[in-house]
Parts: sequence; structure tokens; C-alpha cells
Amino acid sequence: SMNLIPLPAFTDNYIWLLHDDRHALVVDPGDAAVVLAWLAQNPQVQLDTILVTHHHADHTAGLAELPERTGATVHAPAMEKMPVAVHGVQQGDDIFWHGLRLQVLDVPGHTAGHIAFWSAMPDQSPVLFCGDTLFSGGCGRLFEGTPAQMLDSLDRLAALPDDTRVCPAHEYTLSNLKFALAVDPDNATLHAHFGVCTQLRQQGQPTLPVRLSTELAINPFLRSRSHAVAAAVRQREALAVDDVTTFAALRAWKNEFK
Repeated sequence: SMNLIPLPAFTDNYIWLLHDDRHALVVDPGDAAVVLAWLAQNPQVQLDTILVTHHHADHTAGLAELPERTGATVHAPAMEKMPVAVHGVQQGDDIFWHGLRLQVLDVPGHTAGHIAFWSAMPDQSPVLFCGDTLFSGGCGRLFEGTPAQMLDSLDRLAALPDDTRVCPAHEYTLSNLKFALAVDPDNATLHAHFGVCTQLRQQGQPTLPVRLSTELAINPFLRSRSHAVAAAVRQREALAVDDVTTFAALRAWKNEFK
């Protein structure tokens, strides 16, 4: 059976670790020390695979040390520059790992070559490693891509099975949900989820992973075409006249939200 663990790193990053008691893979290891500490506590587990979603240093800095220390193979975006030699992957590629098939999805927006990894996971709910494209209650800032690209990328993720466990790379949930409540104040599911996540954080627990079905109900960036979200955006921004301009205005609103 596969075990899924979020390893906290820096102030709000998660390095996702998947293991079967003998082999492990990690996703976006920005800090090698965090991963090496876990491996030292679990000496029977061998790290053999590293997945990277995009080139930002808080997702890649551990690549300088981890492959050398463990012999792990690194799979990273074919369209992005990485700090070490990697096996470049893109939309349509599959990674096979100890009985799992991980499908690579192109999800540009946060960065130009951002990718995600999805696996059907036998006997468990599917899992999605989405880096900084999709957060619980939010989405990544558009550093290199366009609003149209990000909307298309989120549409691609929204089409995955409802029971998918969404594994973003940051614990941004509470601040994202505060914004979501400002946009969509009449959403009862959102209010309930905010209460659950507030309790989790007060107990020092992660709010992740989160089911995709929950995100489809509460995340304004996945619901930008819904009447409630679109109406709220268009009340603020007269230029929000179609799906893309509405999404762009929603992202701009989040950028300045305090």
C-alpha cells in the first residue's frame, strides 16, 4: 500500500513524499535536509524518484544534493531550465514507478513550462501533484503565463476524477479561503470548509491533501464561470466581459487582497 505524506519545508512549503515501505518518491524538494531527515528515520525506505513541477528554487534547491546522496532519478519539466541534469517530461508522457503510472499534464500559467502529475492509485483515491498551479481555495500567481493559459490549465485539472486528492506545494489554504469568502460570501460549503481548515491549522495539522470535489465547490478560480463568482468580479471590474477577462480580473483582485 502507498503512503502519502506532506513534509513541511521553509515557512509554508510541502514536499510531498509517497512510499510503499521500501521505495519513495518526493515532489518538489526545495530543501534536501527535510527529505534526508525523513529517510534517516525510515532507513528501510530508498528514495529512487524525484518529481519536479516547475523551476522555482523553493521547489528545486534540493536537487543539488538529493540525487547525489540517493541515486534518485529526476523527472522535471522538459520546457524549463533546471539546476541539474534531469529527465525532461511533458504532456502525454508517463512515469512508471513500482506499479504506479503517473501521467504528466502541461499546466502553464504560474510558469511557462509548469507540469503536474496525476496517478489513478490502485485501491486508493487518485493523487494529483500540482505544484503552484492549483492551491486549496486558490491558484498560483501568473509570473510567466497568461490568464487564458491558467484558466485552461485549471480546466484540465478540474476535469480529473472528483475523488482525486489534490496535493499543492504550499499551505496557503486559510489566506486563500479568506479571499474566497470575500468573493463568494453566500457559499455555505465554503464557510463550512473554512471552519474545518481553521481547526486543522490551530492543531498544527495540514489542510492538505484536499478532494477535488471540495475544490470544485469552494475554489473561486475553479468557479470563475459560476454566476456568483462572475457577478462579484464584474461588479468590481467593467472590463470583465468573458471567461478570460473575468478570470484575469479575479486573479488581479486576489493579488491586491489584504
